[in-house]
Amino acid sequence: MSAEQLAELSDLFVVAAVLLYFFAMVGFAIELAFGRSRPDKAAAVERSEVKQPVTVGAGGGPSADGVVAATPESKEPSDGGHRAGKVALVLAWIGWAANFAAIATRGMSVDRWPWGNMYEFVVAICFAAVTAFLGTQIRFNVRFLGAFVMITAALGLGLAVKFFYTAAGPVVPALDSYWIAIHVTAAIIASGLFTLAGVAGVLYLVRGDGMSRLPSRADLERVAHRAIVFSFPLWTFAVIAGALWADRAWGRYWGWDPKEVWSFITWVAYAAYLHAKVTAGWRGRAATIVQLVAFACLMFNLIGVNIFISGLHSYADV
Repeated sequence: MSAEQLAELSDLFVVAAVLLYFFAMVGFAIELAFGRSRPDKAAAVERSEVKQPVTVGAGGGPSADGVVAATPESKEPSDGGHRAGKVALVLAWIGWAANFAAIATRGMSVDRWPWGNMYEFVVAICFAAVTAFLGTQIRFNVRFLGAFVMITAALGLGLAVKFFYTAAGPVVPALDSYWIAIHVTAAIIASGLFTLAGVAGVLYLVRGDGMSRLPSRADLERVAHRAIVFSFPLWTFAVIAGALWADRAWGRYWGWDPKEVWSFITWVAYAAYLHAKVTAGWRGRAATIVQLVAFACLMFNLIGVNIFISGLHSYADV
């Protein structure tokens, strides 16, 4: 295939990924809508503290005083919702493969690492976010996040095509370096994991008390925390690698460029979250707000700095 044909194929794969992510989102949404409700464990415990202990029979029926004992939490949705979730998971994997193929063919068409501009970077971050979700799903059952991760990825790719699209071609000399494979790859993987944590954090805040189609707030907070624990060292490495690259490209490690400043601010914000969790024992809403502030810094670093603030890192090409 010629470079032009590979570039066109990459564009088609992006469109296919958008559609597949969208239909996967629909399937995950059906699972949430028609699955069994998930009780909030924390709220259930709080309510049970005001009741006297009761004795129940082996069948979990009412005691002599007429109070019905709580039955174990249901882990699986109803059959229809469960089937929709399974189909959605398959579609998510196919969409992931299309997203990967879009990145690979784009790279082959330009004979370089395919994240040299804003369009390529956003496509890669969407791939990383879906990879984080699917990788977590292999180890833990986090399908409840599927609808929200899929719509985030679909919207991200759609925005990339609509507003950030850049025709395949060479990059500016400063980006023509092996450091792009080191620094930017680490930043992309970390951003994907931070996005997964951000989705879980938003769901934590909007989830109501008591019965809900979503899992407990404790489960949502646990998913977010694990994602950040994995991604923070990667972001740290990306910041350090960026400084080393800056020294080779511009002869200094740090120059107060807007991208450098906001990358460091993002690092400080996530460090504050982890510090608050470990030393001050922050939990729940307070910790979630801190991590969402950090995620907002990440998004501004990605979109605001690249588009609205000029600097040495202004490679958005939009």
